[in-house]
Amino acid sequence: MSGLSRIALIGFGEVGQILAEDLAGKAELAVWDVAFADTASAPSQALARQPVRQGRDAADAARGARLVISAVTAAQDLEAARSVGPGLEPGAFFLDLNSCSPGQKTASADAIHAAGGRYVEAAVMSPFPPKRIASPMLLGGPHARAFLQAADGLGLAGATAYSEVIGQAAATKLCRSVMIKGVEALLTESLLAARHYGVEQVVLDSLSDLLPLPDWNRTAQYMISRSLEHGARRAEEMREAARTVAEAGLPPTMSEAIAERQDWAAHHRGALSGDLAAMLDAINRDLAP
Repeated sequence: MSGLSRIALIGFGEVGQILAEDLAGKAELAVWDVAFADTASAPSQALARQPVRQGRDAADAARGARLVISAVTAAQDLEAARSVGPGLEPGAFFLDLNSCSPGQKTASADAIHAAGGRYVEAAVMSPFPPKRIASPMLLGGPHARAFLQAADGLGLAGATAYSEVIGQAAATKLCRSVMIKGVEALLTESLLAARHYGVEQVVLDSLSDLLPLPDWNRTAQYMISRSLEHGARRAEEMREAARTVAEAGLPPTMSEAIAERQDWAAHHRGALSGDLAAMLDAINRDLAP
């Protein structure tokens, strides 16, 4: 069993709720989400379904916890780290799951260390479902190894201590995202235009010659559908990828364009389909004058 018997979750959206389910029975849980101000919000409604204590604010949720897990949006990452400070126990671990640039992670780490906590960055390297708390994670910072040892028994089967340098785990994930989300954006743009001209299958067949995959049709359908379904979240991650590229001294031309295409895809979520041709046709109908 883990020695982290009291845990606070900052952020009670999809990831926070999954964590609450997976940690139930392993620790006493307290939660806080800015959306609790709206009793009709999804996080507020989820409180009734989970055996958790609702904090009065982030600091109250963190009070007494030996582990604080931050699962908020990238834009709220630094504010979440600052908000727990007044209630943070000396030496408590702060696990930052958010997809942020190395510079943002460093700023959050500074806030936690100034408050007496131990900051650990986590780069989640796959969609959180289906592996949930056992998802592959790269942990970073000088306290990563100590955290893994303390968290034994919580179910973090996919977590590994990756680097003692804060920001390297984030850089690994977000530089990878430029490729993965970029391929999604390229397939969306390429195949929508190809479908308009009636040449999409020839394009896909030519991809199989250049980049052999078992089934490019299936891959394209999956990748485009992910953009349609999660485009808003992907666009936010790509803006953090753009910050990551910019922090490296390189103009983030491609990353910014990918963010725009992912944002655009989210507005066509109604075209989601298990059939590639039907999905492309539905989007093209949306675009028709």
